[in-house]
Amino acid sequence: MTTDDPKTLTTQLYMIFIKGTPERIWNAITKPEDTTRYFHGSHVEAELKEGGKFWYWSPDKSKLWGDGEVLEIEPHKKLVTTWHALWDEQTSQEKPSRVIWEIEPQEGGYCKVTVTHDRLEEAPVTAKHVSGAGWTGVISGLKTVVETNAPMSDKTPSS
Repeated sequence: MTTDDPKTLTTQLYMIFIKGTPERIWNAITKPEDTTRYFHGSHVEAELKEGGKFWYWSPDKSKLWGDGEVLEIEPHKKLVTTWHALWDEQTSQEKPSRVIWEIEPQEGGYCKVTVTHDRLEEAPVTAKHVSGAGWTGVISGLKTVVETNAPMSDKTPSS
């Protein structure tokens, strides 16, 4: 995702291999004690059931950075949510998109983690913000947290 053309950013696909169990990776995706260490400092709160709500708060929980709804859930395997970026006025006015997290166990104690962010046709500003370094920084940080139990750095890469 190196182009700024919104038409090419409507479906973004990221894959990474992480040494860890599906349970550990799932917890890192859904628990605030982990998300704060790799997801731009965001404090996630989730109702982990179909139709449940998903919130991404600023580190001090003073501002809601994003929200969504759980569309599909298979614990330790798959999580599908809507995604509505709320970090500024422009993104707040866009339509929600969708994020799909898939965890697939591999031989040797690894899992392939695939993040698909799609339905971005009506969210071009969000698409531009999350492309490239946005999601790449998040999944790289996820890998580091799961494998080392430490954040990648004190500051998550920005897009």
